[in-house]
Amino acid sequence: MSTGAVVVIVVVIVVVIAALAIGAFEMRRRRLRQQFGPEYDRLVSETGNRRQAEAELANRQRRVAKLDIRPLSQEENARYQGEWNAIQERFVDAPTESVTEAGTLISTVMRARGYPADDHTEAEDALSVDHAPTLARYREARAISSRAGDGGATTDDLRNAMLHYRELFHELVEVPGDGRARGSDTVAPTDTTDAAPAATDPASTAVPATETPVTEAPIESVTRDAPAAPAGDAASPQRSTRG
Repeated sequence: MSTGAVVVIVVVIVVVIAALAIGAFEMRRRRLRQQFGPEYDRLVSETGNRRQAEAELANRQRRVAKLDIRPLSQEENARYQGEWNAIQERFVDAPTESVTEAGTLISTVMRARGYPADDHTEAEDALSVDHAPTLARYREARAISSRAGDGGATTDDLRNAMLHYRELFHELVEVPGDGRARGSDTVAPTDTTDAAPAATDPASTAVPATETPVTEAPIESVTRDAPAAPAGDAASPQRSTRG
């Protein structure tokens, strides 16, 4: 074989190896962007270095893989759901305290599932691996809660914080999608208005026979106790009270 032929073969092999390496690199990048979504973009912007950001995200994956993340038992699920509902019902009378309690409950659930909940940075890093789409809203809820402690949060801010917390809470306790959707996308205005209660589609609230049914009152529809309407006046609206 001539020297020229050997050189050509070597060049072809190098080109093929380089193409495979680039392909693997791009595939890894796509997987990271797909898994981490907005967290990928945030970290790239924060570090100013795409490769450094991707290395950090890959490290998070390895750290979380070493954790003993587990689902909640049915009993734990029902208990935490009950605690959440109680916090949510107190929001009308004590919005600031309710938001603080919601954040504490989420940390408790994280700890129960095996996440590093005692350090906020480690907790957020771990959450970004499996709950990246919700992480930005969780951060915003924590920021609002912090401002509320100094009196710098409005009632609407606090209501939004509860909604953000609720979304992550539902993911952590693995509430089915239909259960998460009830009342999670509509935030009532601060002013009190008269409105008839919306009809509920029984199919959207069905719970599998193996799970413990949980009834949750949406934050924006929590009301104080009011006298029952007369039997023949089913269409009478009820006034909702918000914080």
